[in-house]
Amino acid sequence: MNFTRWSARLPGTQRRAAARGTDPGASPAQRGDGAVPAARGESGKDEPGQQPDPLPGDAPAGVPGDVPALEDFSVREILGRLPGLVALTYGSEHRIAYVNDAYALAFGHRPPGATLAAGCPELTELGLLPLMDQVLRSGKPRTVKSRRTHGGSYTVTCLPVDTPGHEGGGVLVHAADVTDHADAAERLRASERRHRETAVTLQRSLLPQELEQPDDLRVAATYQPGGTDAAVGGDWYDVITLGAGRTALVIGDVMGRGVRAAAVMGQLRTAVRAYARLDLPPHEVLQLLDGLAAEIDASQIATCVYAIHDPNEGRLVYASAGHLPILVRDEDGTVRRAEEPTGPPLGTGGWLHTSGTIALPPGSTAVLYTDGLVERRREDIDEGVAALERALSGATGSPQVVCDRLLRSLGVTAEHDDDVAVLVLQHPTRTGPDAELFHNAALDLLGGVEAAPRARAFASGVLSSWRFPVELRDLGVLATSELVANSLQHGTPPMRLRLRRTDRRLIIEVTDGDDHLPRRRRAETEDEAGRGISIIATIASSWGSRRTPGGGKAVWCEFALPG
Repeated sequence: MNFTRWSARLPGTQRRAAARGTDPGASPAQRGDGAVPAARGESGKDEPGQQPDPLPGDAPAGVPGDVPALEDFSVREILGRLPGLVALTYGSEHRIAYVNDAYALAFGHRPPGATLAAGCPELTELGLLPLMDQVLRSGKPRTVKSRRTHGGSYTVTCLPVDTPGHEGGGVLVHAADVTDHADAAERLRASERRHRETAVTLQRSLLPQELEQPDDLRVAATYQPGGTDAAVGGDWYDVITLGAGRTALVIGDVMGRGVRAAAVMGQLRTAVRAYARLDLPPHEVLQLLDGLAAEIDASQIATCVYAIHDPNEGRLVYASAGHLPILVRDEDGTVRRAEEPTGPPLGTGGWLHTSGTIALPPGSTAVLYTDGLVERRREDIDEGVAALERALSGATGSPQVVCDRLLRSLGVTAEHDDDVAVLVLQHPTRTGPDAELFHNAALDLLGGVEAAPRARAFASGVLSSWRFPVELRDLGVLATSELVANSLQHGTPPMRLRLRRTDRRLIIEVTDGDDHLPRRRRAETEDEAGRGISIIATIASSWGSRRTPGGGKAVWCEFALPG
């Protein structure tokens, strides 16, 4: 076999040849061996102070003149002392010609002439046979990294070699043991997986485990963490029932990755639920969140949309802090986009947020989402929002079905490079027996001594027409009387009584023009007033109050209907 030609491929051989100014694969005539020196001049002497011209075959300056040729080295001895594993094969069947001492020490002695498949099962386990076939066909070296076998992990290089006397050539296999490096990399990957699993677990535990389901809306949400190469972000959502049939919906995205972003998200979500219980307008909730976000971490900002649905108004009142617009699909498939106002993200400070409105009539579907759903590299985010609008226009079915269809339409898979949160709510159109479970009735009260008796008579007639049990009807009339009396004593005109029933509860609400909110207090024995709210809190399932946008307040209570 011509070891000279393939030995020139070993690392370092070409650099040593270049230092000698020779081609390791050149013939003696090409290297100048045996050439006749050319004449230096007629006198045969050099001029004073002039260096003689180098002759072919002379060694460069600083290099000993007697430089051994590559043939002077024992290639077999070199291969035998290499710490890497070396195997030399020949022919298309890859028969074994030679294995070095390191190979024999790792896998045992291999008999010459045996095929690689039969004599070297470890190389077959590494999957090298197809690679060696490719090397023979192409005549080009190939390398594979960190292939694992029962003895460890190896990075293998296959080099084509000439085999005089054997057709088809041969392959030199050099395997470097990288078991320690592979084990360290695997430990690092395992550590990263544990950290990611911790962040995902924290993220999911901070999200609502089960969404609250309002009487008048159908709601579904989904959270899709980024792929294994993407750190977990701070996407979050929530649905909060506010009482009196009203519902708060919120979605947000904390900038950043990992456990820190998830922890900040958890604090903001908890704060939103606390602020929602105050029944504040959306822009006031964002104003409070803005200050809290700056206190949690001045370097951490977040986007957020907070919206409130009131079934009596048929619309969403919302405020946005740097978040993407809400999309609403009407029953005919038309998609509308919530426009301004949109303020800066939470945590920036110095901005007064304002609220906007978008209609949500029966039969419509609204979608709140984070940027992971629509943002793509090398693509403007407006194009992603437009693609979501097109997908939403044809998305029908239950809210969960709409969630799944939007994810598929936007190409979100388990390997997506960003977290995705989607919140879908529907205002269903009710017909037939289902519609009979939802009723509204209202009465304007002018004040005076006749207001309370008139309100009681109205409530009694309405509750009887709704065919409530006598006990529930009496409790509803009593609650109406106390709420109206409280409004007559502490409120100002205009006053309005509203009764509403759903499939699960009876809601009684009284509004007036005074913005002073009532509170429950302990009345002493001699007190002639102050017991109305205490009576309401005792007989009703829940009660509350809030300020109305035009100035004034609303006081309400709820009764759960029998199953």
